[in-house]
Amino acid sequence: MKRENVAELFRRLRELDPNPTTELVWRTPFELLVAVILSAQATDVGVNKATRRLFPIANTPEKILALREDGLKRYVSTIGLYNAKAKNIIATCALLLERHAGEVPQTREALEALPGVGRKTANVVLNTVFGEATIAVDTHIFRVCNRTGLAPGKTVRAVEDKLQKIVPDGYKLGAHHWLILHGRYVCTARKPKCPECPIRDLCVYKYKTVD
Repeated sequence: MKRENVAELFRRLRELDPNPTTELVWRTPFELLVAVILSAQATDVGVNKATRRLFPIANTPEKILALREDGLKRYVSTIGLYNAKAKNIIATCALLLERHAGEVPQTREALEALPGVGRKTANVVLNTVFGEATIAVDTHIFRVCNRTGLAPGKTVRAVEDKLQKIVPDGYKLGAHHWLILHGRYVCTARKPKCPECPIRDLCVYKYKTVD
């Protein structure tokens, strides 16, 4: 995709949604961290349903540790891979208290040292909580970038690196949110909604739908 088209793509997405953000429900950095860990291979709707029950009871490292792993599982058992996620969250809570006084760290290195936190999760936290211009690439963004020709790549990291190079600085903070929402609701996996797509004329996808 030509550089001028990249800028136009994000200009249009920003015009439709000037202040994009995650659809995960959170009030504190710790709540967002837990929600993002839970969201791996799960929907935001499903995570929000679980955390709506969990966070009023336990929304700090101390309170979640007090639940213990079995207690935490009762709140997150509706989410895929909940056994491993509960184990990671308990271990993360212990490390937050041990190394960071219970606070969510503000560096990628410290975040990725937490159990269950990979590059994508760290990018979401750094962007959404701390206002860094990171771009977290999930399956939706990977699909959109390859399908539209915005930032094609064979791996998630390749797409992320390309986006960091081509997205104009003024759009980087919101880029992750615009692209994930576009992939979730318009450029869907099975049948993209091309007729209602605001960037259809910029997209290089050869098999655009007509209805």
